[in-house]
Amino acid sequence: MAVLELTNISKHFGAIQAVNDVSLSIEPGEVVGLMGDNGAGKSTLVKMIAGNFRPSHGTMRMEDKELILHKPVEARQHGIEIVHQDLALCNNLTAAANVYLGRELRRGVGPFRILDYAAMYKRAGHIFAELKSETRPRDLVKQMSGGQRQAVAIARTMLSQAKIVLMDEPTAAISVRQVAEVLNLIRNLRNQGIAVVLISHRMPDVFDVADRVIVMRRGRKVADKAIASSSPEEVTGLITGAIEQAA
Repeated sequence: MAVLELTNISKHFGAIQAVNDVSLSIEPGEVVGLMGDNGAGKSTLVKMIAGNFRPSHGTMRMEDKELILHKPVEARQHGIEIVHQDLALCNNLTAAANVYLGRELRRGVGPFRILDYAAMYKRAGHIFAELKSETRPRDLVKQMSGGQRQAVAIARTMLSQAKIVLMDEPTAAISVRQVAEVLNLIRNLRNQGIAVVLISHRMPDVFDVADRVIVMRRGRKVADKAIASSSPEEVTGLITGAIEQAA
């Protein structure tokens, strides 16, 4: 059963058709690369899945039940998490504090409840271990590499038992070593049965880690095929318009 299924999804802003009649499905534990030039409709599509926008037309289903979202918090309640390109982390806090930001654990009774730092450090440590990340719960975010910061942002999604994680350009502007670390984090999410949508301009990363690639151009889906049956040359042609539609 597909974890997420979109049928004839469209979105227009006045006369501007940002997404036009897109259908797709994503299986549990599948990594899907979402590619396309700027303005292709990728961000709008992802924002509809994340609850930022309502589709103008079409339906979304999650685990075979219709999904109607009015705001991002409702998407999170259904197990849809997004890791934004800017990560939205607090540099002055520890990794564990960032993981639990807005969802802090407390202990005690009534008005005498206090933050349960020990429990938060312990659970965050377990999540980092599951991700096979070297990030430690007590490390300050401001002292972390780009790869470690991604681990913190991904750990936050796992706290809420995500079923699908939307990742926006996670390997942009980081070193080669850190890119490898982030791609391993994505593989570990897949190994735990969590679906990942990887929005990226980096062709090698998509072909390294994704099971499938979806290409959008001018609001339409022009390719949806297994990585093994495509090539970087074909995807480049689809993005630029040199190839109209995937074979």
